[in-house]
Amino acid sequence: MASKSMGDFQLSGAYRPVAALFAIAVLTGCAPKFSNLGPCAVCFGPPTQVSLEGNLSGLVGSRLTLQNNGTGGVQLNGAASNGTSVAFASAPFNTAYNLTVQTQPTNPSQTCVVANGTGTAGTSDVTNIAVTCTTNPPRFAYVANRGSNNISAYSVDAATGALTAIAGSPFAAGTLPVAIAVDPTGSYAYTANQMDATISAFTIDRTSGALTSVSGSPFATGASPTSVAIDPSTSFVYVTNGSANTVSAYSITANSGALTAVTGSPFTTGNSPAAVTVNPLGEDVYVANQSDGTVSDFSIDNGTLTAVSGSPFATGMGPRALGSDPSGQYVYIADSTANSLWGLSSGTEIQGSPYPTGTTPSSVAVDPVGNFLYVANQGSNNISAFAFGVGGSLTVVGGSPFPSATQPSSVAVDPTGMFTYVVSSGSDTVFVYSIDATSGALTPIAGSPFVTGTQPSAIAISD
Repeated sequence: MASKSMGDFQLSGAYRPVAALFAIAVLTGCAPKFSNLGPCAVCFGPPTQVSLEGNLSGLVGSRLTLQNNGTGGVQLNGAASNGTSVAFASAPFNTAYNLTVQTQPTNPSQTCVVANGTGTAGTSDVTNIAVTCTTNPPRFAYVANRGSNNISAYSVDAATGALTAIAGSPFAAGTLPVAIAVDPTGSYAYTANQMDATISAFTIDRTSGALTSVSGSPFATGASPTSVAIDPSTSFVYVTNGSANTVSAYSITANSGALTAVTGSPFTTGNSPAAVTVNPLGEDVYVANQSDGTVSDFSIDNGTLTAVSGSPFATGMGPRALGSDPSGQYVYIADSTANSLWGLSSGTEIQGSPYPTGTTPSSVAVDPVGNFLYVANQGSNNISAFAFGVGGSLTVVGGSPFPSATQPSSVAVDPTGMFTYVVSSGSDTVFVYSIDATSGALTPIAGSPFVTGTQPSAIAISD
């Protein structure tokens, strides 16, 4: 695969806090302290600001942003941001400050709270602030059933992972629903209906999990939609159109979930786009082009997609499914023709890639906590499990592959990283496995499998 130039990539999550605080230094005269860099490195005139900093713990998601008196501070991404003396924002000398959460992290969905976030700044840094993040447990699971043209909905037992059908389930979808996605806030669900060339939109009752069709739904897509993905800010929806060789982009109407085509949509992909994913930082959209053996990489600007230099990139023979790690640095592609898994970083193959899988890998799920990756092998009726290593490299988990029911078509990991869910189109079931937190090994939970509709094709889990 060809490499991309440095100009094609934004700063990684590790450097965004520094870049943001450098911008504050330029605009305000001085940012008194860069996290982990000691006293102010660059000052323009006398200092006028203090740093609001302290301890950050429990963060595993992306896009956490705090604000001081309504003005946003640094964006923090992933577990690498945790620590002491973390800079959250800045405040002018001798002014009241009020540090609050502006944007809660997603992938996984988390809730972060601020302690010691209010007071009056003097002329030295505030260092006693504490921000603690916890992962929101799963609430509901939704399965798209392409054989019965509906969606099975379940409540999730956060402690055991067990599923219980909710009142009103299954809910009607379009014809041949083959993909489903839930937005990071757990407010909306979207299904791609392949035969109809539409996407159905639903609001989610946050108490019961029941689905209600959004006004104007279903919305038109290109021919034979194959996959659907939502950006981490719940602003945009992307749908691959398998027979049109395009990806459609929609903006999500706040408070309703209705979709409006983004200017310029649809955007050209390679041949037979089979899967789409948005990286956790909301910077790139990746599309697997199954007939081309390529992956298209697009940058995002207010929902509009622009192919990065060199895209599409060659990867395997028949890329069918995609997954991105929580840091947004790596993307993994299941090659259903070559029975392998490719790992890419900035358009370059990860060391050791491609990795052997079972037969006809059809779905990829990345543990939101960032420890493990799972692949559903539709042809060999099992699940390949990998542990993450240095530089995005993968190591096979002991005991892998793990047996599943007939023709596993989709795999998902719950927000807490405790359970893996696998729907099997050949047995009309969803298997639930507990994840060994140390090894990544899978063990079926009591009561598994759970009945779905006919020929389940995809699963999505909300908080």
